[in-house]
Amino acid sequence: MLPPTKLLIGGQWTDSASGKTFDTINPATEEVTATLAEAGPEDVEKAVAAARKAFDEGPWPKMAASERGKVLRRIADGIRKNLQVFADLETADTGKTLFDSGKVEVPLSADIFDYYGGWADKFYGETIPVRGNALAFTLREPVGVVGMITPWNFPLLLETWKVAPALAMGNTCILKPAMLTPLTALKLGEIALEAGLPEGVLNVIPGPGGKVGDALVRHAGVDKIAFTGSTEVGKGVLRACADTIKRVTVELGGKSPNIIFADADAESAIRGALTGIFYNKGEVCAAGSRIFVEKAIYDQVSDGIAKKAAQMTVGDPRDKGTRMGPVISKAQMDSVLGYIEAGKKDGAKILAGGAKVEGANGKGFFVQPTVFGNATNAMRIAREEIFGPVATIIPFENFEDVVKQANDSFYGLAAGIWTKDVKKAIRAAKAVKAGTVWVNTYNLYDPGLPFGGFKQSGFGRELGVHALESYTETKSVWMDLS
Repeated sequence: MLPPTKLLIGGQWTDSASGKTFDTINPATEEVTATLAEAGPEDVEKAVAAARKAFDEGPWPKMAASERGKVLRRIADGIRKNLQVFADLETADTGKTLFDSGKVEVPLSADIFDYYGGWADKFYGETIPVRGNALAFTLREPVGVVGMITPWNFPLLLETWKVAPALAMGNTCILKPAMLTPLTALKLGEIALEAGLPEGVLNVIPGPGGKVGDALVRHAGVDKIAFTGSTEVGKGVLRACADTIKRVTVELGGKSPNIIFADADAESAIRGALTGIFYNKGEVCAAGSRIFVEKAIYDQVSDGIAKKAAQMTVGDPRDKGTRMGPVISKAQMDSVLGYIEAGKKDGAKILAGGAKVEGANGKGFFVQPTVFGNATNAMRIAREEIFGPVATIIPFENFEDVVKQANDSFYGLAAGIWTKDVKKAIRAAKAVKAGTVWVNTYNLYDPGLPFGGFKQSGFGRELGVHALESYTETKSVWMDLS
């Protein structure tokens, strides 16, 4: 059931130029899942040459847009036909539950290819009235070769967010998945070839970010970089892109506020808060990690969140009864446990969890769902992105107080608002500085709804028609008719 274990360059599966390989580790068992070819700078050169040739000389950019759309829809069909394979690979790589992989994320990935397959022949230029006897119009043309660097928390899903709109617009792609989670990227490459994608249009080169990612970002033959990852790494990507003035979009970190007003449906808000922070073990850039609760219901809500968190089953992500699997790696586990210690040191009170969980045979990188109370917005656990199953509950006085606290962060990716008052919900949605605001729900996505950040959470939008703008250039044409 494993995907190809080699690099995909120019439509061919190939060993790396150096001959190096690396192992992918199952975070639930600490066992090796697969041994794969490890790309290096020389492979980046080959991938760029293949993508450049496919764009400059190949059929893909010149193909009728409707035909490109058909290929994308065949990729969607291929993902659905291999749903269980993708789900198994995703769970083996990431530790997320099979339910999350197979019932949520893989189906949504297929839907995204269908969505952009439909857009392929519907995103076009305009005719613009200008002075004089002239015809003026705009053309939408593909950017060219797009380098894509994706993270380990939602490997397949975030790859489709980039690959599907880029392909729909006629670009060629070089995908560098995270080394911790490359399996579904390679499987996607295989499906794309089977769907009829021409050689060189999609290249997949797993390798270390410091070498492969950096070489991709700096390469003069790459026209655009689409990056999802941490804010600090994103800053380095922006600096490197400046040397060649290439197009770039970045979706970075978050420390999202989830605001529960006293007039909210408390039980719904408690369930939503749990989903907001504990889905995918908290390894979510938009996780609602700062839970603000109005003082009048603070005890009720914090007790409810803590009790339900303590009841969550942590264990083998393949078991149907498991609610939360392991975090991605030992390094991430140690980082999360370090933040838990920092929270205790700063005076926050652990209401639930707070410790490592022993997996089968003492293996696996499991952390209890952890809830902190007695917290303030100034604590490290409320300021820094933990990227793990740690919730920080903070009381607030009134509307003005919570908006001020919610916006007191250099992040601005997402937010949640819980209230029965429609006017209050709209006021809060407008006041909070975030790219996505959920009202009386959390963590819902749709292919048609744009996603992206404010402030240091990045810029540019993925999903929806807005994503297509960043994968096209607008060309103005002025024809003198006099």
